[in-house]
Amino acid sequence: MRLPRHDQANSQAEPAAANNSHRLPPSAADAYLPGFEENDSLRSDFIRQLTLRQLLGSRTTSIWDEAHPTEPIPRTLVQFWHDPHDVPPDVRSCLDSWGSLRTEGFAFRMFDDESAGAYIAERYSSRHLSAFGRCRHPAMRSDYLRLCFVHAEGGLYVDADDVLMSDGWKYIFRDHTLKVQALAYDISAGGMVPPSELRRTELPIRDRIFYVNNNPIAAPAGHPVLRRALARATDRLLGGEPAPDIQSTTGPGNLTAALAGHARELQMEDAHSDFELLLDWERTAEPQWDLGYRNDARNWRNMDL
Repeated sequence: MRLPRHDQANSQAEPAAANNSHRLPPSAADAYLPGFEENDSLRSDFIRQLTLRQLLGSRTTSIWDEAHPTEPIPRTLVQFWHDPHDVPPDVRSCLDSWGSLRTEGFAFRMFDDESAGAYIAERYSSRHLSAFGRCRHPAMRSDYLRLCFVHAEGGLYVDADDVLMSDGWKYIFRDHTLKVQALAYDISAGGMVPPSELRRTELPIRDRIFYVNNNPIAAPAGHPVLRRALARATDRLLGGEPAPDIQSTTGPGNLTAALAGHARELQMEDAHSDFELLLDWERTAEPQWDLGYRNDARNWRNMDL
């Protein structure tokens, strides 16, 4: 998983102070004005409020279910490794852990740099292909490909370094809503907040960054959050910045901004949600942190920024 970029100097508001009130996302004019999702602190606070709303509210039929009753999430597993001729054995072991899904009717789609570029050229515009060409690291190309594929065809994307642990994946396919993992980073502690803590409605929010991961991503084709995330990433990649930041351009920061903006629009329309935040995905799949590639340039955190 990737840690979010949090630039206090660019924030227009500090994280809200901790309290014990179970605040729900507001439905009237407030701090969450159009464009708020580009503000680090407001976006983080809003994502936390979405989590609380999900924890405290009863689940209802989504507008996606109502509008697309015959379009479930396809049983397609999407993965990416940039060089098909050089897949390290430890990464291959992670990939192979998902093999049991073949007996569950899954189709497997494995992409690399070349096949991802070919797919985008076939399914999208030259503008999208140019954006993909500006992805300067395999992690960015993986980020961009997953948005393109799941938006175009639907399915479940998981990272190449994730190991399947249980059959919790079945929950993903029980309805037609977008599923993404909720996460939080504790600035003062310098580490991730344990997933179980996110279920605490009294969890303080000061000095914590709440966001959603872009692994896993599960959705039916054409989901508006993915359309929005893909458009945002494309605009940023083609915006002229010589070395766009990975996390905020194509990674979790990008998906979080897209989800926040979309969710706020649904609130203003008093519409039901068409997405769900996963709070226990780690029981289904677990990232492996001791893989060899994490010590070299193939790890995006080690690249020369």
